[in-house]
Amino acid sequence: MRPMSKTSDPLDFTGRTVVVTGGTRGLGRVIVRTFLDAGADVVTCARSTPDEPMESTDGSRTAAFVQADVRDPGLVAGVVAAAVDRTGRVDVLVNNAGGAPPAASATVSPRFNEKILALNLTAPMTASQAVYPVMSAQDGGGVILNISSVSGGRPNPLGVAYGAAKAGLENMTRTLAHEWGPAIRVVAVTVGMIVTEEAGAFYGGEERRRAIAANLAARRLGNPSDVADMCLVLASPLARWVTGTSVEVHGGGEGPAYLDAGSADPGLAGD
Repeated sequence: MRPMSKTSDPLDFTGRTVVVTGGTRGLGRVIVRTFLDAGADVVTCARSTPDEPMESTDGSRTAAFVQADVRDPGLVAGVVAAAVDRTGRVDVLVNNAGGAPPAASATVSPRFNEKILALNLTAPMTASQAVYPVMSAQDGGGVILNISSVSGGRPNPLGVAYGAAKAGLENMTRTLAHEWGPAIRVVAVTVGMIVTEEAGAFYGGEERRRAIAANLAARRLGNPSDVADMCLVLASPLARWVTGTSVEVHGGGEGPAYLDAGSADPGLAGD
């Protein structure tokens, strides 16, 4: 990333090109909008064409869209090529595409696990390799942000492949930071429980969401903008010495479960 001058706004991304995978809905769409609002040229991709264009908040700027399944290396290369054709550079890659439906670990098929690992681990690796020749050769280098999850650092029942993939993604982050630095910074953004269009399937109704939020230090579930704003900061010169690490964006995380478990039996209070 270009060095910050004393007179420039470090959060002004005018003249910089950002690639966001999976940027047509949910967290990805908000990340796209956030970088557009900051002045960046944004290229995004997804398997399906979006119903409406990805625009800045004021509607004055639009992201370029390339239809691509990030599990296909050839299509990923095409997304990066589209960005380079537009502006001649790629300053930021946000590996956002990912996710997994719940599945019982004892019966889930190997094919299912392969697909989850491909989407959440292999695809970010492939995209990172695709931008490497551009970032490593251009003035100012670049930044790779890997959208990870708290599921990679704790037990993840009904999501063994997803949790394992996110754990691997954070290791990949540290490895690439050492191998590709200092020209390229690589940071994992470890996301906690945020509310998106799919929140109901994971958290249930309002009452259950309030109970979950009460166990977080921030006492609320996150919004996609909470994560997108951190991505903007981490991609900027303000984070110029941040690399090879995971930045947790999770509202302080979950409180220790043993406190609630102990409260149910007063006899355990002194143990």
